[in-house]
Amino acid sequence: YKIASFEINHIPLIKKVAATGKPIIISTGMATEKEINEAINAAKSEGAKKIILLKCTSEYPASIDDSNLLSIPFMKKKFNCQIGLSDHTEGIAAPIAAVTLGASVIEKHITLNKNDGAVDSKFSLEVKDLKSMVEECINAWRASGKKKIGPSQSERKSLHFRRSIYVIKNLVKGDIINKNNIKVVRPSNGIHPKYFNYLLGKKVNTKIKQNSPFKLSYLKKK
Repeated sequence: YKIASFEINHIPLIKKVAATGKPIIISTGMATEKEINEAINAAKSEGAKKIILLKCTSEYPASIDDSNLLSIPFMKKKFNCQIGLSDHTEGIAAPIAAVTLGASVIEKHITLNKNDGAVDSKFSLEVKDLKSMVEECINAWRASGKKKIGPSQSERKSLHFRRSIYVIKNLVKGDIINKNNIKVVRPSNGIHPKYFNYLLGKKVNTKIKQNSPFKLSYLKKK
């Protein structure tokens, strides 16, 4: 059952719906935290176990600036249930963004023809646009992935193409390293670029051919 934003304060209705044992979707446009809690508690008092709240801006059409989609993760934590979006904005940007913030349900008005003069036509999607929305929401969900910093498995093969320090002129034992005989270039077979300034002014302990990756073992020990 879907409880519209304008019915969220209709506690007797919510209780009757909850008593059926079916899942309930409650749209929260205009509702305060207190009113949302009252609606949830009313549903749970009649045994409701599957409750989904929809973030909603009850304007028709709604301004994209009033979407406040950052409320989605807040609501998810605050009310401990799935959160979706009931969207009245024009286009599909808001639903896609909502998915990346954790929305698991999207409600959108649909029309067969935006020019049919119906009340909701201006902000409704035609079938072709609905298809695009669904595809892009799925892509957004896939792109969201998980919290991770560092190379992905597919990126690991690209680490080879990072820069490192190479010798760009032939060197012999005892030569002094300077900015004219080493350079930070690709690939990553040499030592890390962070050692560049550290190497300057130091002597090499062996003969090194031009275009060779530099190794710390090439430094002359004091």
